[in-house]
Amino acid sequence: MRAFVKSRDVHVAVRPPLTPSGHRSIGLKCLANSDERRSGAKHLGPSRCDVDGRGQRWVNTHIRLSKWQVAMACSSTSPKRHGMTRTGAYGDRLRAFLRLEEVPPTLMTRSLRNAEIAVTETRNDNPVPGLSGSFAAEDAYLVSLKLRDYPECEIWEQGRHLTKADVHAGTTYLYDLKADPRYVIDKPFHSLHFYVPRPALDGLADQSGARRIDALDCSPVGHDDAIVRHIGASLREGLRRPDEVNQLFVDHMMLALTAHVAQTYGGFRHKAEASRGALAPWQVARACDKLEADLGGKVPLQAIAAELGLSVSHFSRAFRAATGLPPYRWLLHHRVRTAKRLLSERGPSLSDVAITAGFANQSHFTRVFSAIAGVSPGAWRRDALGKAAYEG
Repeated sequence: MRAFVKSRDVHVAVRPPLTPSGHRSIGLKCLANSDERRSGAKHLGPSRCDVDGRGQRWVNTHIRLSKWQVAMACSSTSPKRHGMTRTGAYGDRLRAFLRLEEVPPTLMTRSLRNAEIAVTETRNDNPVPGLSGSFAAEDAYLVSLKLRDYPECEIWEQGRHLTKADVHAGTTYLYDLKADPRYVIDKPFHSLHFYVPRPALDGLADQSGARRIDALDCSPVGHDDAIVRHIGASLREGLRRPDEVNQLFVDHMMLALTAHVAQTYGGFRHKAEASRGALAPWQVARACDKLEADLGGKVPLQAIAAELGLSVSHFSRAFRAATGLPPYRWLLHHRVRTAKRLLSERGPSLSDVAITAGFANQSHFTRVFSAIAGVSPGAWRRDALGKAAYEG
């Protein structure tokens, strides 16, 4: 197809498709919907059939598009770049999709079949109006938690106008990336997007011996999902302070998000594994050794589970059953225990204690220590050293 865009009046030349008999038909399928009142497209002139210098026949016509359809026409008729298409609706690809100036903050895990599950926070208080970009089609989903109201949000799928509706802060929407979801950007927006690919959903089912889900429910309605809001609020803290977040925390939250989405919107039903209950004492000891050897929390959950020959989901549940805490929380408590031992000595400064105990900085150390111990590190040290002097 050839399109010559001048303002909203568009000259379109279409090479007709082959008919079953092998001849090319003269029928024209416009970029606009057939329902002109809904799409805003108007047919401006008669169609005619031309033959180019190579003997190929083309249908020529003129149509008038809405301003959003002009953007759709330009993106649909632009030449495709050669080479492998990049997939994964997070990070830089979300920047391009939403036409952001900078790459938005992203956290990512590979806890299920090494599939990349990611969360990205996007915000633009003064966007340039226009149609969003387009993702490469892939068997994956985008779970979007809206953090700001977006009145009259106009959604497109597979090149067609789908719906226009008010989007409210706190609601969750699901988008199927096979359907080329796009929307009109004409107001400030702020959202949290979870990228969940098919291999992650399959891996979740395979690990528990359950049946794989067919698809997620991506009907264009907002869901009042308290669990997605809770997970989103927890991960936003990590997105704001990426140096302070440990990988175990990201793994835990993204695993919980994937399981919740699969169950709530895909009909997934968890099937308990044969070995139920808590870990054996030797398994707890080995897992704790792995955690203690990396106070920074960079070792992924999958590596620790593999050490014990368990799936990630089963290890997480069994570790919590044995210790009372999920792995990432156990690590935070162990950091505080390590810090208390160091604070009992007069030598190291608070900043030295923070780094040695696996915290990103002194501010991070103070926040976590105060939340778990109930007092600041400085107050705890004064009390500990005062008791030691009194007892001495």
